[in-house]
Amino acid sequence: MNIKDIVNRDIVNLTNCEHEPIHLPGSIQPHGFLMGITDISWQIDFCSSNIIDYLGIAHTDVLGKTFTDVFGLHEQQILKAYIENYGMQAVITLEMALKGKMLQFTIHKSASVYILEAESHPNNYEKIVDAYSQTVQFISYMSDTSTLKNLCTLIAKGTRDITGYDRVMIYKFDKDYNGEVYAESCNRFIEPFLGLNYPHTDIPPQARALYLKNLMRIITNVSYAPVPIYTSGQGENNVLDLSLSILRSSSPIHAEYLTNMGVKATLTISLIYKGRLWGLIACHHYSAKNITPQVRLAVQLQGQFITSQIDIRQANEEYDIAERSTNALQQLNAINLPPVFSSFTTIINRPELLTLCNATGFSILLNGKIYKAGLTPSDDRIQYYSHWCSVYSADTTFCTSKIVDFDTNVAHVSKIISGVIYHSLGNGNSIMWYRPETLSEVNWAGDPKKSIIHNAKGLHPRNSFKLWKQVVKSTSTDWLQPEIVAATGYAHSVQKLISMMTLTVEEEKYRSLSEVLKETNSELENINWISTHDLQEPLRKIQMIASHALGNEADVPSGAMIESLNKMTKSASRMQTLLLDILKYTRIKHVQESFENTNLNTIIQQTLEDMSDVVTDNDVTITYTNLPTITAVPFLIKQLFSNIMHNSIKYSLPNRPVVIKVTASVTPQVIGQLDNRSGHWVTFSDNGIGFDQKYAESIFNIFSRLHSQSEYTGSGVGLALCKKIMQTNNGCISATGTPGKGAAITLYFPANVLQVALV
Repeated sequence: MNIKDIVNRDIVNLTNCEHEPIHLPGSIQPHGFLMGITDISWQIDFCSSNIIDYLGIAHTDVLGKTFTDVFGLHEQQILKAYIENYGMQAVITLEMALKGKMLQFTIHKSASVYILEAESHPNNYEKIVDAYSQTVQFISYMSDTSTLKNLCTLIAKGTRDITGYDRVMIYKFDKDYNGEVYAESCNRFIEPFLGLNYPHTDIPPQARALYLKNLMRIITNVSYAPVPIYTSGQGENNVLDLSLSILRSSSPIHAEYLTNMGVKATLTISLIYKGRLWGLIACHHYSAKNITPQVRLAVQLQGQFITSQIDIRQANEEYDIAERSTNALQQLNAINLPPVFSSFTTIINRPELLTLCNATGFSILLNGKIYKAGLTPSDDRIQYYSHWCSVYSADTTFCTSKIVDFDTNVAHVSKIISGVIYHSLGNGNSIMWYRPETLSEVNWAGDPKKSIIHNAKGLHPRNSFKLWKQVVKSTSTDWLQPEIVAATGYAHSVQKLISMMTLTVEEEKYRSLSEVLKETNSELENINWISTHDLQEPLRKIQMIASHALGNEADVPSGAMIESLNKMTKSASRMQTLLLDILKYTRIKHVQESFENTNLNTIIQQTLEDMSDVVTDNDVTITYTNLPTITAVPFLIKQLFSNIMHNSIKYSLPNRPVVIKVTASVTPQVIGQLDNRSGHWVTFSDNGIGFDQKYAESIFNIFSRLHSQSEYTGSGVGLALCKKIMQTNNGCISATGTPGKGAAITLYFPANVLQVALV
């Protein structure tokens, strides 16, 4: 068996103390002994060398053996029963005799090892009973205090009464973990520390992390000689995590720090609030001192009292502030302001703006214009602050009592502006509250800049805790949570007001545009009336005169004249057709009318009856499958079908009989962006001249033609009219074609959609 100690002998000084593995010292304090037992085999793999001082057996006689082999089966059964009943880190200590010695055990588990820490059993039961009676009395005192500070003062006194330490401090951390002696009770022969501040370097990060894990830490004699822990060397563990240990040996840096203070013994209880180390109950004694586990428990219970009361007491202390902020917010929100930008002139004259968060200045930057009240920077500085805060906060919110820590460019105006609450209102707009510099004096226990001493022997913790005063500049009073909440609430109200103003402006703009559009439409209707009525009259006269000249037998015109008259008649006819098509196109207007259930089979039958002469004269074959019933405007659908089929007949190939097929489907097809939509799909396909697919979109534009007038007659309005009819019926239309083979027109009618007629 290879027995060796696990003492961490790495050199530790203040250059690397922030990385010191203080949870792995490999040694303990001598006021107890430690054993590490593997959970499955119950083999003793770790043992401190001072077990001989308590039980008269050497660690070499213990390591590598089972607990039963060393101490007996009965004792192992007691230990197992305790673990099963109370679990790890039980509040109640285990009292058990080993080798005829009555001991008190504290037990916890580290990885797969049960760690047993044993201390001598106290004989002074009276002291234990007294500790609990004082705790009960302390609870009755809680009703006599209203503030957190008064409560902490009471706890400090009660803790000193229970423990007998020379000094008990309630140590409170700020956001950077600098500590303040928030409350204190000490004997009259030592200098009080109340109100002193200690830099965050006094308690490094890994120490704070341990305080979160292990709520109690005791050092009975700073000058103790560490007791090494040995291992049998048979297991895989070469180290032992003592994060939760009561006996864990302290850092040599911490021991030197306490020695420099003249402190010989300490007890520390963690105060955890919302998962963060809020503070400590720190007990100091100027000679060696130990207390029983029961008394430690009583002190730990008082720490629980503090943390349970933080929310309540802080809420009580901030109640007046919260009430004042809430009242100011309610009064501001109660102002009935019209949604116009001139309302901000009214807002900035309200005193509640500053009362809201106890500010001295206020500004709103809106569309480049600044509205401000109270003590504020100049307009150009407000522009600068707003832009800087917007960039820093990613255009959200920002709050600080010392803006110079974030931007040194504002140091010269810090007397006016040190504290800022910023809220973005979007689009470069902002709302801000300001506070000036408040000079304050902080009492440090020694110069915080000299918390590390460099001398010929290396780096060491400071040895002077003499009062050192620091004047704090460029810092405003802290913004309290109720003030921040009230500012946020009002920023949201202003943002809503701006949104209403913007909507009002947009509404007015659209109202003006609507009026202009209404007048324009009226003018277009007049033009349309002239086009469809007044212009058709001279066309009819032209046709009549040409017809009369051609039919006058008495004065037969020459051949050239006949040709000219025929051209004039055809031109007038085309002009008349164009005017009629334009009339049809413009009559499809956005007016409200209910749609009807329309059976497309009925519509196509009616259309074919109207086209019977055209179908017969052009030898056209038209077939159609069972078509669906849709919600539509019947006469528009009839006109749609007629236009499509007339187009197929018009653009047919000579010497090829015209064939038109009409099919329906509910299987989604691709129409622009409308693929995979539910609805009805109706396709008209023909065997005509077709077209190049690159014109599939443009053929639906009004007056768009792919062929000359001499090749195919028409106004170029037909397919544009079809597109408008489909839009009116909440559908859409597309075309596919192949030159020389034919074309297909596909119609999409949406299913189960509330439709509005546009006739």
